[in-house]
Amino acid sequence: MRRAARGFTLVELVITVAILGLLASIAMPLAETMVRRSKEQELKAALTTLRDAIDAYRDAVEAGRVARSAGDAGYPASLQVLVDGVADRSAGAGGKLYFLRRVPRDPFADPALPAVQTWGLRSSDSPPDAPQPGKDVFDVRSLSEGQALDGTPYRSW
Repeated sequence: MRRAARGFTLVELVITVAILGLLASIAMPLAETMVRRSKEQELKAALTTLRDAIDAYRDAVEAGRVARSAGDAGYPASLQVLVDGVADRSAGAGGKLYFLRRVPRDPFADPALPAVQTWGLRSSDSPPDAPQPGKDVFDVRSLSEGQALDGTPYRSW
């Protein structure tokens, strides 16, 4: 009497590989959607952070804590000003106001670019339907050509 050999048959292995391939093909789009959703959340948070800092700068100008020149709209000249700080007129000599620790980066932008260059800028004298950079930073937007999961372009956020 011969003992039956133990192991898997070729048919069992093929079926197992086919099932694993099917599961992987279902999981990949889900994983890509999760990564994209995470980047969208990062973009929303970065835009909120930058816009809050720009508004805080404007509030400081209105409160008289930051010097304002004639004809100045009261917005920062660049995003870097929010990190570098400005002289605080109410604190005396040497006091500075800081509005950001660092400029957040657009998660959809080229990682080789510095964070400051990943944003599209809109000056205070630029119309909302055709934002252009100018003498100050009134608002920021993503430069990404992509569309969000809800169908809106990232540039319009």
